[in-house]
Amino acid sequence: MKQEMKIKDLETVVVRFSGDSGDGMQLVGTIFSNLSAELGNEIITFPDYPAEIRAPHGTLSGVSGFQMQLGAKNVFTPGDKADVLIAMNPAALKVNAQFLKPDSVVIIDTDSFQTSDLERALFTTGDPFKELGLTSVQVVAAPITQMCKDCLEGIADNKQALKSRNILALGLVCWLFNRPLKIVEKLLTEKFKKKPDVLKANLLVLQAGFNYGHNIHAAVSTYRIETTSHKKGFYTDINGNKATAYGLIAAAEKAGLPLFLGSYPITPATDIMQELAVHKELGVKVMQTEDEIAGICTAIGASFAGNLAATSTSGPGLALKSEAIGLAVMAEIPLVVIDVQRAGPSTGMPTKSEQTDLMQALYGRNGESPVVVIAALSPTDCFDSAFRASKIALEHLTPVILLTDGYIANGSSAWRIPDLEEYPEIKPPYVSAEIRERWTPFMRNTETDVRYWAIPGTEGFMHRIGGLEKDYMQGVISTDPGNHQRMVQVRQSKIDKIADTLPLQEVWGDEDAETLVVGWGGTYGHLSEAVEKVREQGKKVAFTHFRYINPLPKNAETILRKYKKVLVIEQNLGQFAAYLRAKIGGLNPLQFNRVKGQPFVVARLVEEITKIVENGELKNSQCINS
Repeated sequence: MKQEMKIKDLETVVVRFSGDSGDGMQLVGTIFSNLSAELGNEIITFPDYPAEIRAPHGTLSGVSGFQMQLGAKNVFTPGDKADVLIAMNPAALKVNAQFLKPDSVVIIDTDSFQTSDLERALFTTGDPFKELGLTSVQVVAAPITQMCKDCLEGIADNKQALKSRNILALGLVCWLFNRPLKIVEKLLTEKFKKKPDVLKANLLVLQAGFNYGHNIHAAVSTYRIETTSHKKGFYTDINGNKATAYGLIAAAEKAGLPLFLGSYPITPATDIMQELAVHKELGVKVMQTEDEIAGICTAIGASFAGNLAATSTSGPGLALKSEAIGLAVMAEIPLVVIDVQRAGPSTGMPTKSEQTDLMQALYGRNGESPVVVIAALSPTDCFDSAFRASKIALEHLTPVILLTDGYIANGSSAWRIPDLEEYPEIKPPYVSAEIRERWTPFMRNTETDVRYWAIPGTEGFMHRIGGLEKDYMQGVISTDPGNHQRMVQVRQSKIDKIADTLPLQEVWGDEDAETLVVGWGGTYGHLSEAVEKVREQGKKVAFTHFRYINPLPKNAETILRKYKKVLVIEQNLGQFAAYLRAKIGGLNPLQFNRVKGQPFVVARLVEEITKIVENGELKNSQCINS
């Protein structure tokens, strides 16, 4: 007799799909996150790719994962540990055992848990759950491979049946979460509309997985997540790279300029180039070049010609672009440089995420070469940050380095498609009629120190800019010491004055707190959730998170000097903390640093923030006492 199912009502739930890199875990994870977004859930996702292109089948090094947290509200991270794990083979189970909550549900394909599979995953017994100490988990053991073969017998070959295993598992997950299949069927139809045979096979196994869940004779918890009402509009699930591409397009539209991207493929930034390449109808031009240096140099040429120009890369590529960024500083032309940070140094761990490029972005050039540096906070914030980077670049004729990272670039969340009417105009400082007769190449607005922009090819505006120092008044090549001092200072002053245009830094939390938690960039979700959990324990703490790094917001120093204890948390060995010490004399913040290539664990952050609030000590962490 079928046993009664236990239905758990949860505010949030964490799901992790895991298998070989060829098992389609990223695809089904994305589909399930899209489904949840359409049903009104807030979501944050974290794709976790293996570094190897294709490790041997069933081995620990080839495990690919996709984790997501969904809920009715207040979802800031993909979650620390999973309520549900889909493990397509023993290696996936072994790698992810550390991320499981007690009493979590684990779905496995029993056909992939044979003796040979266990041996490849380095199990020494025939009971992997007992060997891993997973005695309290609820196991849904389904013959997924065989069910796919039976379901598609006479319809698809054995190869297609094996490729459909992930979709059958998705059907099981939809049953587990009481999700309707209609939206999934629509998403699959869009995905495979040009492959009707593949679509038919996937729809059949999806339904088979869903039905298996309903007919299973086991007492296992199913989940119900309430939905919430959001501001009216069109919503979609979007990752940071796609949002960055859209932000550039929106800025070009607002500025009335064509958009040009000159770039070279590099993990994890390549998707920005690929996304922009499909939008030719919007006037976007993309050039895939032979290397990083050529990529930025084509962008500089496009900027010189009057385009909104950008180049995208990751840490090693930013190093290669450094000389050309200096050229853009000296020539004083707008340029957006997007650095999707990954674990280094050198090639490092290309598929893992860190915040280790900050000092390179701030200072990684020869000479006094100031640029604007901003950092996106989340996958959806990549849109706004790319728009703002473009606006600053175009209105202040300067390179702007936009820092994202692998976590927010590949991760996604529900995004309300914005109304461009709500975004400000972008007005480049073109040479006006009033100054046309007395214009010289480096004639400046005296309030902002921004030179006026004359687009080459415009009659009467023949001029020369470039990498050699120019005379402040005439624009001709100059080696005069006094002129060089003046030009160095005015280029710095131009960047400093951008602070006048930035929004003031905000602080959240308890107004009377003695401790301020400080972060920057893509760690926003983890830090905000950790701070909120500390406050829920009755402890007073405040939180501020920086998007604008160079220049800092005008009130940054006032905020940081207000608190008795300032704790800077970042995924490096203290680069932002060191920068703040250099910028704000006498400030000596505490630090909490982790460089593991993985997102922060919120529970660990809560522990360390609590210690600081209570006694000002950090155990097993880099700590500098103020």
